[in-house]
Amino acid sequence: MEKLRRVLRGQDEEEQGLTAQVLDASALSFNTRVKWFVVCFVVGISFSILGTGLLWLSGDIKLFALFYTLGNLAALASTCFLMGPVKQLKKMFEPTRLLATIVMLLCFVLTLCAALLRPKNGLALLFCILQFLSMTWDAVLKCCSSLLS
Repeated sequence: MEKLRRVLRGQDEEEQGLTAQVLDASALSFNTRVKWFVVCFVVGISFSILGTGLLWLSGDIKLFALFYTLGNLAALASTCFLMGPVKQLKKMFEPTRLLATIVMLLCFVLTLCAALLRPKNGLALLFCILQFLSMTWDAVLKCCSSLLS
């Protein structure tokens, strides 16, 4: 009913698509943001577990590196729904977290390059380990900065 009143008064803004709503996290309700966070996080964890399973079952480092990296990216992207992508990027590139963020993003790229473009199993595995360590480092910095604020 309220929407009808806004339309009749000429105050109705153009409907935003899902992409526009995602980019502007404040346009999404809290429940919607939490649901999409959970979806992305579960997809990320599932991809990481799938990659690990493929490594143990088939020994294929390429698939492991691909799924592990996609899982980490999905888990990282899930927090965009809670705080919004712009705020998350600002926090990721704060001076206290800048080095950890750069190392983490570089590890994502290097893992995919080592696994897919120039297949080197040892390097791909090394970069996966560095991904884990850099994401842990970033998470520790995020927790410390939250506690100090």
